[in-house]
Order: sequence, then C-alpha cells, then structure tokens
Amino acid sequence: MGRVMLFIRYIAKPHLILSIILASLLFLTGCQSSVSFGSTLGLTSNDQILYFEEIIIFLLFLAILMGILTSRLRLPYTIGLVLIGLVLSLSVKIELNVPPNLVLALLVPPLIFEAAFQLNLSDLRLNLPYILTLSIPGVIVTTFLIGVIIFWGTGLALPVALVFGALVSATDPVSVVALFRSIGAPKRLSVIIEAESLFNDGTAIVMFNLVSVLAIAGIHQFKLAASLLEFILVSGGGLAIGALLGFLASQAINRIDDYLIETTLTGLLAYGSYLIAQLLGVSGVLAVVAAGLVNGNIGPKGMSPTTRIVVNNFWEVAAFLANTFIFLLIGLQIHLQLLFDHWQLILWAIAATLLSRALIVYISGVFKQNIPNQWQHVIFWGGLRGAICLALTLSLPAALGESVQKVQVMALGVVLFTLLIQGFSIKPLIRKLGIVERSEKQEEYERRNARSVISRLAFDHLKKSHRQGKISEHTWNILSPLLEAHNTSLTEAVREVMISAPELEALELDVARREYLRAQRTALTDLLQDGIISDFSFEHLTKEIDAALDYTSTSWPDLLGQMSSQKIPIDRLVMAVIQEQDVENSINALIKLGLSVTCLPSQGGFLSRRNMTLLIGLMHGQEEILVKTLNKSCKKRVLYLSTPIPEIGVIASPPIPVTVGGATVFTFEVERFEVI
Repeated sequence: MGRVMLFIRYIAKPHLILSIILASLLFLTGCQSSVSFGSTLGLTSNDQILYFEEIIIFLLFLAILMGILTSRLRLPYTIGLVLIGLVLSLSVKIELNVPPNLVLALLVPPLIFEAAFQLNLSDLRLNLPYILTLSIPGVIVTTFLIGVIIFWGTGLALPVALVFGALVSATDPVSVVALFRSIGAPKRLSVIIEAESLFNDGTAIVMFNLVSVLAIAGIHQFKLAASLLEFILVSGGGLAIGALLGFLASQAINRIDDYLIETTLTGLLAYGSYLIAQLLGVSGVLAVVAAGLVNGNIGPKGMSPTTRIVVNNFWEVAAFLANTFIFLLIGLQIHLQLLFDHWQLILWAIAATLLSRALIVYISGVFKQNIPNQWQHVIFWGGLRGAICLALTLSLPAALGESVQKVQVMALGVVLFTLLIQGFSIKPLIRKLGIVERSEKQEEYERRNARSVISRLAFDHLKKSHRQGKISEHTWNILSPLLEAHNTSLTEAVREVMISAPELEALELDVARREYLRAQRTALTDLLQDGIISDFSFEHLTKEIDAALDYTSTSWPDLLGQMSSQKIPIDRLVMAVIQEQDVENSINALIKLGLSVTCLPSQGGFLSRRNMTLLIGLMHGQEEILVKTLNKSCKKRVLYLSTPIPEIGVIASPPIPVTVGGATVFTFEVERFEVI
C-alpha cells in the first residue's frame, strides 16, 4: 500500500484529494472488496430509479478520475476507461443488466450527431468517392471477409461469425483524430479518417441488424436479392429522413434567436431522427448522420455566436458522456479471466480484422484521388475500433445463446488491441512517414519557448528557496544576476524566431486575445451573480464577447495601443473575399501596414469551396494601398472543378481546370469602430 501511495503522490501531487481517492480505489480493488448497489429484483420502481442513479453517479465519478489521471500521464482517455472497467470487474460487484436497444437508442445518437455536425461538407466532397468506397462496399466486404476467416479458424457458426464481422467493421478514430490535431497532421487526412468512420458506423449497424436476423432465423432463410434490396431501402430511407429533418430544423433555427431553444432543438433532432427512422423501419443511425450533416452545415449560418458556442459545447459534453458509459460498461461486463481463457479466439479475431482492413484500404486505392501512398498506411493502421463496436457488442441479441459471450470477448480483444497497440504506435508511424505538417520554424519556436519557460520556473523555484532560507543570501547574490541574464537571453531567442515567423506571432496573439475574452466572460458571470448588472446587460455584453470569440483577430495589440493613446481614426470597413491558400500571405502583408484585420471563414462562388473573408478597418485614403497589397499577396492558381453527371450522380472525369486568384473587395463607411 505504501508503494501505491507514493505512485499516486508522484503523478498527482497538486491534487491531494484526488490522491486520496485514487489510493482508496486501488486499495479497494487490491483487497478484493465488494461493492454492491443492490438487486433490481423485488425493488419498487422508486428503488430501481435510485439504484440506476447510484450506478450512473459511480461511473461518472470514475470517468472524472480517469480523465484527470490520463491527462497527466498523456494517455488516451478511452483506454483508461476500458482498463479501469476491467480492473473493477475483478473485485467490484455491480449488478447491471443493460437492455440491448437502450445502448443504441440512448448512447449512439450523440456520438454520431456530434461527429456529423462538426464535419464540413466542402471538405467531405473533395474525398467523397474514396470515403464512400471504404464506408459502404468496404464495410460489406469486411463483414463477410472477417466472418469467413473466423468461421474457418475458430469453428464458430458462420452466421454468428458474420455478426462478429459486422460489429467490428466500423472504425472509431476518436483517439487518432485528437492525436492528429496535436502533432499537426494534414487536415485532409483527418477528414478522411473521421468521415469514413461516420459513414461506416451507419453501414455497419445496418449490416449488423441484417446478419443478426440471419443468425437467429437460420442461414437457409438468406436470400441475396432480398437482402440487397432491404439494405438499399433501409440505408437510403434513413438518409432521406435524416436530411429532411435536418433541413427543417435548420429552417427553424434561422427563425429563432434563443440559444437555449436552439440547442434543445439540435438535441431533439438527434434523438428524434433516430426514433422516427426506427419507427418507419429504416436506419436510425444513418438518419442521425444525414441530420447532423445537413444541420451542421446549414443550421449554424442562422445561429448567433453565443448559440454556436453553446451548441458545440453541448454536443462535446454529450459525446464525452456517451463514450464514457460505453467504454466503462463493456469493461465492467467482461472479466479479464475470460480474455485469457479465450486468447486463441482473440488472436484469430485480431488477425481477421487487420487482414480485412489492409485489403480494403489498399484495394480501394484506385479511388484515392491524389492521396499520397504514405497516407494509406496511416488510414490502415489508424482504423481503430471503439465506441460503436462496443455499443453493438452490448446490444447482441440474447437469441444467439452461448455464442454471445464468445463474440463479446473477441470484440473486446480487438478493441483493446487497436487502442493499446495501434493507438500508441500511430504517432511514431506518422513521424516516420514524414507526413506531419510542422515547419522548422514552429519546431524551433517550441524548443526555444520551452527552454525559456523551464528556465523561468527553475529561477522562481530557487527564488522561493532563498526566501525560505534554504539558499543563503551570499549564494543567491552570486546566482541571481547570472540566472536573470540567462533568462533574458532565452526570452530574446524566442522573440527572434517569432519575428522571423509572423504567423507564429499572430497565432499566439490570437490565443492571448481569446484567453482575455474568456476571462471577461467569467467576470461578467460574477457581476451578474453579485447583482451588479442586470440580466439584460449580461445578455448584451455576453453576445459581444461571444461574437469576438467567433473570429480570428491578428492586429489586437495595435488596436489596443491606438485605444490607449487616442480615438481610433477608422471610418470605413473593407470586406475582402480571398482564397483560403492566400490567407497567411495576405494577413502578414496587411499587418505590416498596421491595419486592423479580422478573419472569418466563408464559402461560396461557383467553385463552392471554402474561402476567407477579411474584415479590414481603414482610414480615408488607404483603399489604394490596400488593393495593391492584396493583389501582390493573392497568387493566381489553377483549380480543378469536378462536376457531377446528373443521370448517374458520379463525378465527371477529367475535372475542368479553372483559374482563380485575387480578391473580391467591398467597402462600407462606418460611424464608430470599437475593439472588444
């Protein structure tokens, strides 16, 4: 027990309470204690509600602990949830029976909707043929390929093996996408992996339902033509219903200006689209996918900045909670001893999953649309299995009999392998393949800034030791000027690299501006709670701050300097629409002119591609130099416009070359200019 406490103290020294809780938890599991929340048999309805409430609170408590712990240890959060569930299953008795449909109806919609809501249609359109190849025929082939391998290698009945193939055919890139963002992987690669997961979730669940019926009714009932027709109707019907509901919800959002109602409406859309589709006999999951895509790309255009922030935060929390319960539930229901007892089944399951993934990814390369070969290796190895796989595992029909436990054990083994082995090794693979988009300047800045930060922290530590009498005045007088000079030189080194890379300076300034605005928002809440400002003033000022948080500002320090010295002499606002590739050069050039620039993402034109709208504050007479600067900054380039063929709905080949470049500029006179 002493070693456990030392370990806890080392990893969580600043959190004394957390250390005590974790130590108690480890002691509880180590001593083979039993924690029982009671049995639902013979309980009144009120007692059953309290029983489930106790379980939910206990699981959320564990999730919070694991979130803090994995964050400190820099481990994937989902791995921690599964592992703690497995550990607790050895010693903590929780009587928990989860109805199969409850998992799919309650926990899956927020996961699917949140991912679809955040996905940009223009990014999706560029890679759609490749994504659909992986997500539809890829999932179908994967299901049958894994099923045949499991049937041949383990002796499991073919219908049951196909059920296993269907439930592990869906990928879950939660950990991988988060890693991509942290190391600067290409955005397009992240979009491909995330979008593939989004679509193959729906396809996998449709396949899971079909093969589950086959396994229960018997293989002699299988009819290929009827099954294919049912697959098309179920999938297409779900997409159509979801798209219609998503459009209607977007129209309602455009006519409402209340963030609570609008956020509630998105929640109603996510669960309502699932339930309506299920009642009509089509795919509820694909309905959620379509509803999220349509609403996420149309709805936010009619939302205020405050609503967008609230909606995004709401769905992040909802997805977090859904992931939490799914990963904990599967860990609690499967015992580690079962994994050891069925290690041969698990090895066959892992081999079948990897082999089928490799075949699908590399054969689908014919549709890869100029995707580098190195990316295929990442797409193959980044095909982790996670929440959807576990949700389907929990929803296995009891009619499968004794095979349910074997399928669950194999599924958990695959999930653990992909999370632990593939999840931890994907980062070295990406770096080895050389596809990380991090400039030398950015790497140099991080190293210099880290040296400066740790040197200042070490100096503060010695200064504190001196005040406490641990370092004598004589020694401190010798060291202090030397260390201060060293810190000054490190700070100057950071300044040099930021001057040579204006984009790094602009990024850090914008981060500081956002922290400044968030602090203002917190202060407003305190003022409201103390009764210093009214609800009306709070709402008005909050909308101003949220609007400022909704865009990127690159000239904040200059504007603050002008505000402190005199009234800002800006009397007109210029709106310049430029191509996304020209943003960095244009902003840097405008900053050198001392202009106020705000960057807003936009989309439009006949190319229907993402661009950027720059809002530029000017004084009278500066229009000419602005136009010349933008002309020099925006380069002409050839883009290829892919046009769909209406008769068959596919992309025409070859694409049509279109020359784009320059900026579209509009000027408006303004009466007053303020900086938030």
